[in-house]
Amino acid sequence: MKKGVYIAKKKDQTVYYKASITFRNKHISLGSYPTEDAAHHAYCISETLLYDTGITAESIIQSPKSGLPFPKQMILLNFRDNGIYIPNAIYLRNGYFSYYLSPTEELIFDIDDLFYYSNRKIMKRAGHLFVNDYGMQVTIQSRYGIKPYGVEGRDYVFINGNNHDFRYSNIEILCPYNGVILKRKNDTIQYVARLHINGNYIIGTYDTITEAAIAYNKAIDLAKSHGIHKNFTPNYIDELSPREYADAYTRIKISKKFMHYL
Repeated sequence: MKKGVYIAKKKDQTVYYKASITFRNKHISLGSYPTEDAAHHAYCISETLLYDTGITAESIIQSPKSGLPFPKQMILLNFRDNGIYIPNAIYLRNGYFSYYLSPTEELIFDIDDLFYYSNRKIMKRAGHLFVNDYGMQVTIQSRYGIKPYGVEGRDYVFINGNNHDFRYSNIEILCPYNGVILKRKNDTIQYVARLHINGNYIIGTYDTITEAAIAYNKAIDLAKSHGIHKNFTPNYIDELSPREYADAYTRIKISKKFMHYL
């Protein structure tokens, strides 16, 4: 067999070929291939990437080599340059790291998130980014306090304008409360509270985000008193004392349409 290649068989005895390489005493699998030549070609590319320091991450991003999956190319380059083998297409940089979904899709994260994303593969479906976390699909945005129904520009913004930059300093949450969305009209900002029952029902429009959050809590209580027992998550408002919260709760009005629905 050619260097870096060994033969394998499927359960039905179909022959295929695996490629691997050893670098810095670590045995690295390079994948499975239909022919010996294809597997050996993958080995040769890997050997070049690992030993030719003239090849950089940026050059691979601009022009990935054919014959070896792009994620594996980034994995090898990161191992070569940074000494850490990570089984995802991650490249460590100064104070942060890049996670590549493809050569043209780079996600940026704080170094504090390296352990999390080193062990979880990021997937993309219908424009949504998510990982499998203990058997559950978890959206990337949820790790940063962005609600599942959050809309960029309305509920949160990326400060530098790059919506692939998930560093904590680059994400500003505009509406941190459940059931509350920000509404801009001319130069005025208001907050709409709504409750999802069989669709979204408007509870009311309020001048402050705190009032809207309390209105949402009040709507939950009203819904439960009318026999609607869904798994609502109330808002916790820590800037008000119990007395201030109770006064606001009593004062805040709920829309007549919502009351009529109940």
